[in-house]
Amino acid sequence: MAQEVSSGVDFIRAKILDDNASGRYGGKVHTRFPPEPNGYLHLGHAKSICLNFGVAEQFNGMCNLRFDDTNPAKEDTEYVDSIREDVRWLGGDWQNREYYASDYFEQLYAYAEQLIKMGKAYVDDLSTDEIREYRGTLTQAGQESPYRNRGVEENLDLFRRMRAGEFPDEARVLRAKIDMAASNLIMRDPVLYRIRHTAHHRTGDAWCIYPLYDYTHCLSDSLEGVTHSLCTLEFANNRELYGWVLDALNVYHPQQIEFARLNVTNTVLSKRKLIQLVESGHVSGWDDPRMPTLCGLRRRGVPPEALREFCARVGLARVNSTVEYAMLEFCIREYLNKRASRLMAVLDPVKVVIENYPEDAVEVFDMPLHPENPAFGSRNVPFSRKLYIDRDDFRLEPPKKFHRLSPGAEVRLRYAYLVTCREAVLDESGNVRELRCVYDPQSRGGQSPDGRKVRGTIHWVSAGHAVPAVVRLYGHLFAVENPEDVPEGRTFLDNLSPDSLRLAQALLEPALAESAKTGECVQFERLGYFCKDRDSTQGLAVFNRTATLRDTWAKLEKKGE
Repeated sequence: MAQEVSSGVDFIRAKILDDNASGRYGGKVHTRFPPEPNGYLHLGHAKSICLNFGVAEQFNGMCNLRFDDTNPAKEDTEYVDSIREDVRWLGGDWQNREYYASDYFEQLYAYAEQLIKMGKAYVDDLSTDEIREYRGTLTQAGQESPYRNRGVEENLDLFRRMRAGEFPDEARVLRAKIDMAASNLIMRDPVLYRIRHTAHHRTGDAWCIYPLYDYTHCLSDSLEGVTHSLCTLEFANNRELYGWVLDALNVYHPQQIEFARLNVTNTVLSKRKLIQLVESGHVSGWDDPRMPTLCGLRRRGVPPEALREFCARVGLARVNSTVEYAMLEFCIREYLNKRASRLMAVLDPVKVVIENYPEDAVEVFDMPLHPENPAFGSRNVPFSRKLYIDRDDFRLEPPKKFHRLSPGAEVRLRYAYLVTCREAVLDESGNVRELRCVYDPQSRGGQSPDGRKVRGTIHWVSAGHAVPAVVRLYGHLFAVENPEDVPEGRTFLDNLSPDSLRLAQALLEPALAESAKTGECVQFERLGYFCKDRDSTQGLAVFNRTATLRDTWAKLEKKGE
């Protein structure tokens, strides 16, 4: 998974270069991508996938796929399967190194008993609320639990009975015995194990106690021989506990390095909020093309190469920031511009009758599938007396610099003829129902026979050959750049955009309807990039808009904004 953009050596790669030069880890580079199987991957995970697998590839190392499955109440094999698919789609190759935290449950339990025997862990009877209350604050030291000084034998007995299922959920926990006055609140006797009488998606009912993430993660890294444990900034405070567990047990010690997480405008990347969007029916599912999930982006038609390019352009930083969604669209356009076939579709049809064209005549034009790359080949497009154009390409009273069709104006029908509008027929509501035009028979191919300047070019489809389709016009799911910035009493859901999905009853040229494959992206000329959706049937194609043709991010970048 090579990065698409080289922007120098970031601080993580610089650290790895230093480690390799000093001989630390014997010159090895071993990373891991460790998702929790309790939801679908999203844009933030894409950054981590590209980083972990990209670093491993760059330094001829290895990257594991590890499922941190320590919370059976929220985990499911559905998520495991989707994560595998997403990582593969984005280009991650873990070969035969697929691991689960649950693979290590027996070893983790043995390590926990070892901590108890060393006097570095104890069973606590305090409730969750009491533990929180005893922990103290940033300015006030915590209080020791009244159960903190139990003897080793009593703690071992209680911990083994916890495992045997003698106690109900939340009756007891195992805590590390560190320092209730530590400046880092995480180090104030953190919980290592809790009781959960819940079946696990892999181990079934074999366990009723489960290790917490902070305890599990560092030991999983150690057991797998990971050298560089790369994680986002919210785990910076946890690094001290990461080291404490490994050092207390005197086991192999990887190093944790934090980087800024990815935040993108007009969306949310909180797994909890994404679940809320799905469960409350605001989207059609995890793969709704408006969702920032990888399966949603894939269904929308976003190429994995464009997403990798986006992650490379975002780069790595030590401070959280927010990236314009327009940058992702720019990367999509940059990739598809060279690789997507061009065909014609009309999203809001208005009929055009060419009055001086023979009534029953049909011509076939050979049109290129890509104007800049002959290797794409061409397709046959029928032309007839009755056509459809997009309603946006006509104005009864055109504004200045409007170079499309209007009464008395002449335009070029793409690759076909020059036509002039003679009359607009209106319905009883005053809307344009039909345009009466004439064409220049000498302008075949759209060429001006006498050298006259015709500035406008519009797309079209033949009325008698047009194929109906449903086109989904997706916009931002949220109407504001920061959906989570809400006043008291409101939620991020109040910022949902009412225009995030519009449906168009479109008409396609025959070649587009016949040749586009499910999941394939094409450019609707002058309109944008669209992907054929799996909801398509033999009788009706469905297309999702992947990206518009407007390049707002490139304009912002050029201005230095």
